[in-house]
Amino acid sequence: MKRFKSIMLLLLLACSTAVAAPKKDVQRLASPDGKLVLEVNVGQAVTWSLSREGVTVLEPSAISMTLEDGTVFGRNETPRKVSFKEVKKSVLTPVYYKKARVPEAYREMTLGFREFSLVFRAYDEGVAYRFVAGKKAPFKVVSEQAGFRFPGDPEAFIPYTHKRKNAYDSEFFSSFESQYVHQKLSGWEKGRMAFLPVTVEGPDGLKVCLTESDLLDYPGMYLSNADKDSALEALFAPFPRIIQQGGHNMLQGLVKETEKYIAEAAAGEAFPWRIAIVAEEDKDLLDSDLPWLLGTPPAKGSDFSWVKPGKVAWDWWNDWNLRGVDFPAGINNETYEYYIDFAAGHGIEYVILDEGWAVNGKADLFRVVPEIDLQRLVDYGAARGVGIILWAGYWAFNKDIERACKVYSEMGVKGFKVDFMDRDDQPMVQFYRRSAEIAAKYHLMLDFHGAFKPAGLQRTWPNVINFEGVFGLENAKWGKPGELDLVTYDVTIPFVRLVAGPADYTQGAMRNATRSGYHPVYSEPMSQGTRCRQLAEYVVFYAPLTMLCDSPSNYLQEEECLRFISSVPTVWDETLPLDGKAGEYVAVARRKGDAWYVGALTDWSARELTLDLSFAGPGRKMEIFRDGVNAGRSAQDYKREEAVLPADGKFSCKMAPGGGWVAVIR
Repeated sequence: MKRFKSIMLLLLLACSTAVAAPKKDVQRLASPDGKLVLEVNVGQAVTWSLSREGVTVLEPSAISMTLEDGTVFGRNETPRKVSFKEVKKSVLTPVYYKKARVPEAYREMTLGFREFSLVFRAYDEGVAYRFVAGKKAPFKVVSEQAGFRFPGDPEAFIPYTHKRKNAYDSEFFSSFESQYVHQKLSGWEKGRMAFLPVTVEGPDGLKVCLTESDLLDYPGMYLSNADKDSALEALFAPFPRIIQQGGHNMLQGLVKETEKYIAEAAAGEAFPWRIAIVAEEDKDLLDSDLPWLLGTPPAKGSDFSWVKPGKVAWDWWNDWNLRGVDFPAGINNETYEYYIDFAAGHGIEYVILDEGWAVNGKADLFRVVPEIDLQRLVDYGAARGVGIILWAGYWAFNKDIERACKVYSEMGVKGFKVDFMDRDDQPMVQFYRRSAEIAAKYHLMLDFHGAFKPAGLQRTWPNVINFEGVFGLENAKWGKPGELDLVTYDVTIPFVRLVAGPADYTQGAMRNATRSGYHPVYSEPMSQGTRCRQLAEYVVFYAPLTMLCDSPSNYLQEEECLRFISSVPTVWDETLPLDGKAGEYVAVARRKGDAWYVGALTDWSARELTLDLSFAGPGRKMEIFRDGVNAGRSAQDYKREEAVLPADGKFSCKMAPGGGWVAVIR
């Protein structure tokens, strides 16, 4: 009876529009299903805590924001007003996504203070909060306190930044590509910080994924644990004072001096959402929508119908290697016309011209190498239904985004792959937003590499069609045996990095290696794990713009695999998580039209999963690609077969060590 009365009280509060702040300093907010309860305590400090069905997920954790004039949002404050609202079950229709219809339901609580507000939202799958400034003039943020204090000493999947010097500041220059360290929070490495997302193994088998969204005009958040306890604290890159051109081929912006603040804010600024996604089972993380839902919607009246997701024939990973042709392969017209013919012949929508088409070391997108006639290639592709995407280094693109977009859009180019940003301080975050806005003006898509994780921009500007920010297959070109472990990484990112949004992992290798057989070869690289693993990643990994990383010559010798890869969709009508355990295995089903695609991956352990595919309906035909009986010895061994889905919908998939399994149900 007490529990019933508590739930009724929460419902009454949620249905209120505005009430005067009560004398008590504790405010509560429950998710629509009542399972998650967020509690905010206001006094000398503002703390928030979270429980799920009575189990503590986050202990009281302090939040505040310190301004340059000494004002501290969240210290010795009393809310002047507490208001509530509820968004009941509604359905949103994205331009494209991993599902055609996105359900939205949440309860919101706003605590209004003298100069700012704190907005909390509770969804069934997690909670989020943000600061909203009430100041009527611009101001500067010196620091933000964002704490996440966990009960006990849980383990977490931690992507540490690369440490270049014995100082935190060096870690703010990052490609956002790291393998995960799976360890207890108390074992956090001294002097290290991690980029988002971070997934923590909470109590009672819960998983808690920490990330952010609506990151449009503020530095990205990192996490640290200087005290080596169970509490994670936020860190932010300082605002750059001096940025110099340098780095890779003079294409990066190197921060030489910084200010004593992290952000310049506008009057009424709404800051990014801090998100804690709570999953009862690991697999629940595979279908989280919170990072997308909390992004700002596109401007009313905007039209992104011209954005066309699809697949890309890619040159760089396979080092422009072609066989059986009568011209020297490389960065030249003949090679790219061959790639275009290959793409056109197999329904591949795009070809990318990666680094090398513009003169190296000049950071000038209008100095094209003499071996390339861009207009000729764009016209050649257009005549065959293949669009051209151009690689662009950050410094070269940022010099004059407007001109680059205008000139190349008029030429017929479809988009840019922008690379080597390698920062997420405030000016760099603003660069992403500005690039997206200008590119959209000229109907150009953007794929950000050397990039931080997706944080809502892809909803605001749907022409931002993919992000790297992932330790992808490119690392197989140089990773040392014993240090590189993409197989374990592949079955971890669906529960961590991919929760934030799409990733340009660049799968599709036709040279495949067992654990002992792998070795790095820069010009003719191989993947770790089996051939079917590479195929299944096209289903397990969500990527609206998806690369075919290998050479046309290799694909043309593997017609069965090429047919599957070239036909698999890149955006979906429905996504269903089937099974999974972070760091061990994963299985996902996705629907496009009336066809279901099912993908599964395992770690270095051979594994058999029994999947419930009854959602597809009994008696439907299945096309299956599975690891061959000798895939544990020769990773390229696979078997394609056909089957009929049994009446009970249960189907067994066997995977070799480092293996995969994929099926199409029609």
